[in-house]
Amino acid sequence: MARLAPLGIVPLGDCAVYIEFSKTLDLEVNSAVQRLATVVHGRALPWIRDVVPALGGLALHYDPDDPALAGNAVLNAANVVEDCLKQGLPKPGELLRTVEVPVCYEPEFAPDLAEVAAAARIDAQEAIRLHAAADYRVLMIGFAPGHAYMGGLDPKLALPRRATPRAVVAEGSVAIANDQTVVYPYAISGGWNIIGRTPLTVFDAERQEPSLFAAGDRVRFKPIARSEFAKMLSR
Repeated sequence: MARLAPLGIVPLGDCAVYIEFSKTLDLEVNSAVQRLATVVHGRALPWIRDVVPALGGLALHYDPDDPALAGNAVLNAANVVEDCLKQGLPKPGELLRTVEVPVCYEPEFAPDLAEVAAAARIDAQEAIRLHAAADYRVLMIGFAPGHAYMGGLDPKLALPRRATPRAVVAEGSVAIANDQTVVYPYAISGGWNIIGRTPLTVFDAERQEPSLFAAGDRVRFKPIARSEFAKMLSR
């Protein structure tokens, strides 16, 4: 790909700056943004409170009272990004981490699986096989803490969101929509097609690393039986 260069740098509320690199989902740009976030974070600049990679850009959350900003957060953010890009980004493989997620695809956990299979003109077992066989990458964390958007869904399963969202989706529900899959970190509303559930705790604010997923992670889904789900849940 060509050298990563910002399309624009704008304020994001009162305490953040957003640096945009692409207006559409470009997987190469997304990967580069995640690596850039690692480099910026590694500088440990005292005025930066958080570094959040998105699908096609990077948000820098800052302390507005820090004197190092000299009242111009946008300029300082631009300078940091430019310096990090000149320094060079890590290679994609250098940040590789794979998270294995056990999933029970039994009907009680997969209220939309039959509908998904019918829409794709395959049976439920083939839908499960396709979902579990794919290699996914976390594109970003958004919508809610620990809520990871993952690219890599088989095109046969690329269906639109449900016309009517559910008021409550159970914690750990694995769902698909368009060309992505997600795992709901806790019980929240959602309109994606639910095809399974994991017994893993996706988000726990008390853990040293609260989120099971981070931007850039590789994710593999492993089908498990109902008995194994119950055993893992009780640990």
